[in-house]
Amino acid sequence: MRLRALLQYSNTPTRIILYLALCAMLFALCVPVEAQQPKKVPRIGYLHIGSQVGPQDEAFLQGLRDLGYIEGKNIIIEYRGDPQRREDRLPELAADLVRLKVDVIVALDPPAARAAQGATKTIPIVIRSTTDPVQAGFVASLARPGGNITGVTSISTELYGKRLELLKEAIPRLSRVGVLWNPNRSNNAYNAINLKEMEIAARSLTLQLKPLEVRGPNDFENAFRAAGKARAQALITIRTPLINDQRKQIADLAIKSRLPAIYDDRAYIDAGGLMSYGTNLRDLYRHGAVFVDKILKGAKPADLPVEQPTKFELVINLKAAKQIGLTIPPNVLARADRVIK
Repeated sequence: MRLRALLQYSNTPTRIILYLALCAMLFALCVPVEAQQPKKVPRIGYLHIGSQVGPQDEAFLQGLRDLGYIEGKNIIIEYRGDPQRREDRLPELAADLVRLKVDVIVALDPPAARAAQGATKTIPIVIRSTTDPVQAGFVASLARPGGNITGVTSISTELYGKRLELLKEAIPRLSRVGVLWNPNRSNNAYNAINLKEMEIAARSLTLQLKPLEVRGPNDFENAFRAAGKARAQALITIRTPLINDQRKQIADLAIKSRLPAIYDDRAYIDAGGLMSYGTNLRDLYRHGAVFVDKILKGAKPADLPVEQPTKFELVINLKAAKQIGLTIPPNVLARADRVIK
């Protein structure tokens, strides 16, 4: 009543001012509380073995950028890794991300995925698994993960037999293959599955396998000398962080030993290797960003199916073949997705 009377008996300029003040007050009351507060910037934890961002990690970051996330602007990334690439430090680093209460943990290195799983049962985790995520205990099923973990699987185990087959086709008289592997305790279960898969395939291809152990960066030269003594005619690698880190040394030693080798990732070909067959890991890392985006928008990992790759690529390096005096048969070349000359 007082406000009505004041408006009624005020002169025109005063009445206009009072009307404007009243409108401003009513507008302020109608604005949602959320709009008056700064929007929370999502924080993700990026757990990986090393301390440097490599090409595959950069692929994940590019995936975020493709989805509109700009680091430091509308998303914060907490990186955790060890300069010596020690896997035994990953649980401690994962626990640190949990203490920070990040919105999601990204662990695209399989050992990092295991560490993240042990650190939290509530914070969403996006992983990359090189074995069956169900058998590995990460998820209840691929279609319905059922917990706080989802992501992608590169199912590399099932491809070891195919790699041996490609070696046999490239080297028709092949009978003995060296298997470069790291018998580190943290990789035992994974190695056992891969070795079993290869042994089954080797028997069907009448191939003999010669295990070549490496436990550190200085062991590779001895491993190649052992391959020579065992009269190995070709080489295949079991992917572990150590072996992946030393891909340039491995490719160089294979050329020096004139030993045809096949790998699981085209990054080995970029390092000078002969052949690779497998999933494009950079694509998998990039796709990890899609899961992060869905989770930040409210999706639950339990409801996001674990995705499997639908494409596998064969890459052949003819320059490396020439260096070791190997002629790749036309039927093998014809199946290659990419040939480097």
